[in-house]
Amino acid sequence: MERRKFLSLGALAAVAAVPSTLSAIDYRKEKPDTWKAHKVEPAIEKLYGKVKLIEEGVKVKTPDVAANGGAIPIDITSKIAAKSVALLQDANPESTVAVWTVPENGIVDYSLKIKMQGSGTVTAIVEGLDGKYYVARKTLQVALGGCEG
Repeated sequence: MERRKFLSLGALAAVAAVPSTLSAIDYRKEKPDTWKAHKVEPAIEKLYGKVKLIEEGVKVKTPDVAANGGAIPIDITSKIAAKSVALLQDANPESTVAVWTVPENGIVDYSLKIKMQGSGTVTAIVEGLDGKYYVARKTLQVALGGCEG
């Protein structure tokens, strides 16, 4: 078989295999009211319903004082077997920042930067495969004038 034909068949097989392994939920489409909530608690209720949050098994890492409110680093980690992870905050007009579908056997270890219009609290929720909801919160200050003091 010619090399080009072989390579094109390999690429075609890879493209055909990808859709069968992806099963992410489009939370903006499925739960649109979550993205309109102005407070954290109503956003959680719109996303997951009335659930009991367990304060264990999730870690949220942020700076105590963020020098730049436009790019605050956030790390979310957990060893809990998870179905989804949500990140919310209470400093901006809309509380929901992001919601991820965790793939089967996926690892919850996310790093991102978010914008906050002032000091506040970030909340991370892990929806466990066990049907429970685990939470961690971290309060941080956003320095005025772009300095950390």
